[in-house]
Amino acid sequence: MIKISGLTKLYKNKRGIRDISLTVKTGEILGLLGPNGSGKTTLMKAMLSLIREDSGRIEVDGKDLHENFESIIAKTGALIESPAIYKDLTAYQNLRLAARRPEDIEDIDRVLNIVHLERYKNDKAGRFSLGMKQRLGLAAALMGDPEIVILDEPVNGLDIEGVVEIREYIKTMNEKYNTTFVISSHIASEIEKLSTTTAVIYDGELVSIDSTQHIMSLYPSMEDYFLEKVHERRGSI
Repeated sequence: MIKISGLTKLYKNKRGIRDISLTVKTGEILGLLGPNGSGKTTLMKAMLSLIREDSGRIEVDGKDLHENFESIIAKTGALIESPAIYKDLTAYQNLRLAARRPEDIEDIDRVLNIVHLERYKNDKAGRFSLGMKQRLGLAAALMGDPEIVILDEPVNGLDIEGVVEIREYIKTMNEKYNTTFVISSHIASEIEKLSTTTAVIYDGELVSIDSTQHIMSLYPSMEDYFLEKVHERRGSI
């Protein structure tokens, strides 16, 4: 379980996130829905200790993230913004460098197969299309069957077939291994199809959070839910 309490991180331009509190239960797929620049990536970076919050606390299974960083990050996979890829290395070599543990190296062929890059394992990543680079970043995040996976816009750059394949793999991994996912997107329909819980992030604040099933029982679409919550938030300012 991930517990975030009163998390605030503001940059010099005063953008960022303010006083966000939420809980991600084990085995949940939390979808962070919001426009570009709303604070989704900042929140995810803080969850990975890639940036340090100004105030607040992040706990994983009751343990403080910063005090227990090594043990927590060892069971966490992530893809934040554009994947970090070495253009002069092959797909296989990139994943070998990305391996968190020695035993993860044995998992490289499996994750390449999942993202359909097995035919290109010996090709240099610099020749890959945007979609192929995104798949390679996903493969790195999935190595070693992590307990927690944090994905920032994971289907960015993928074609329709690729989007469906990645979505189905996330669902399968969640159901089979009870893997906890935190996934961001600015596309409401994608969050609707994938998440078990939806959190609307707008202008650096958590506007609302509810089970996706409950939301869809009340609204015609996730877009309608998002627009209503954002309009309510604007009206309260």
